Amino acid sequence: MLGSSIAPARYSYTCKLADSASKQLVAFRQYFRYKLKYRKTLMIRLSPVMQKFILHWGEMGSRWGINRTVAQVYALLYLSPEPLNAEDIAKTLSVARSNVSTSLRELQGWGIIRVAHVLGDRRDHFTATTDVWQTFQRILDERKRREVDPTLEVLNACVAELDEKDSRDKYVRQHLLDLLDFFATMVSLYDEVRRLPSDRLRQIVKLRGKMRKLLTMGRSD
Repeated sequence: MLGSSIAPARYSYTCKLADSASKQLVAFRQYFRYKLKYRKTLMIRLSPVMQKFILHWGEMGSRWGINRTVAQVYALLYLSPEPLNAEDIAKTLSVARSNVSTSLRELQGWGIIRVAHVLGDRRDHFTATTDVWQTFQRILDERKRREVDPTLEVLNACVAELDEKDSRDKYVRQHLLDLLDFFATMVSLYDEVRRLPSDRLRQIVKLRGKMRKLLTMGRSD
């Protein structure tokens, strides 16, 4: 008799615990949905300063040969305190969702944004790298790979194909060799600087005035 009276009591207590846990889970989900909604509302409100920066970054990107939307997407992610998904970005910048997707792939290829996951949201969110020195190093690396390295290959190929018997190539040879020497020297210098850690590079740049004085010391007038 005693055992039969304890079992219903335990069952009732277990049900109460389960009901309490279920209510807590429901409350948590409702709260999290509210936080997500509130977060998204905040993300699409740009201050005048943010708008000015994003527009300028787009213009500057165009002058550098970078797609305007790509530059604006990066600027938005750089200023955003929280990760943004593609829909947030498209709505904020008033651009097509397809353009945003293309821009995000481009920026990921450059290595200056990364995917960030938000609890309760299956969509990919994105955030920009916050180290400015590291960001510009990666941009320079990518531009070197796309622009400088192919130029070096063409210069080397042109020099190798010069015809020593052709009088025209005799004149061209020296000009190509001068250009090749310049590019090779700059690439070698860049590679040396690129190996330096960001903090060490900052220190060197801050010493630019002192370095100039050291280089000019002992120079005869």
